[in-house]
Amino acid sequence: MNLKDLLLEKKSSILKRWFDTIVASYPPDTSNFFKSNHNQFANPVGFTFSEVIHGLFEELLQGGDPERYFPYLNDIIKIKAVQDFSPSQSVSFLFLLKKVVREELRKELQRNQFQDELLSLESEIDALALLAFDIFMQCREKIYEIRTNEARNMMFRLLKRANLVCEIPDGNQGLGEETVLTQKIEG
Repeated sequence: MNLKDLLLEKKSSILKRWFDTIVASYPPDTSNFFKSNHNQFANPVGFTFSEVIHGLFEELLQGGDPERYFPYLNDIIKIKAVQDFSPSQSVSFLFLLKKVVREELRKELQRNQFQDELLSLESEIDALALLAFDIFMQCREKIYEIRTNEARNMMFRLLKRANLVCEIPDGNQGLGEETVLTQKIEG
């Protein structure tokens, strides 16, 4: 028996413990809700966590191209990014898998079985954490870009409502916004 066979055998208990450790980072009421409500529409975050860790675990067992992990990581990292988690908090769920696997395989590891395979698995998890960090940073950049654009648009709408700016007619294409603003204030 190799490590992958053993992980497949203990898959349900590993996934349950991994899910429980992930949602434990939330307040108790939220954590209990994530655990108790499995409805995709009533509990989209808990449902997404469950689906993502299942998909990630399957991909880890199959090994291969890191691009196959992207959709799963993207789904969970988007949630973490908009919830204002820090980068370390957002990717920590991957490191929790290492802990869960070690706890589930404690007996086998004490007999010195699977050490090389476990190191390989943990290295793959570390690579996933780096990919997750990159995804997190892209999500945060997008969030800040959206916030900046919204603030700029709101300021423009306020200035327009106060009659401090106006539309530039087609004949005045050479005039910039500053000129229109200055003309409006001085005129």
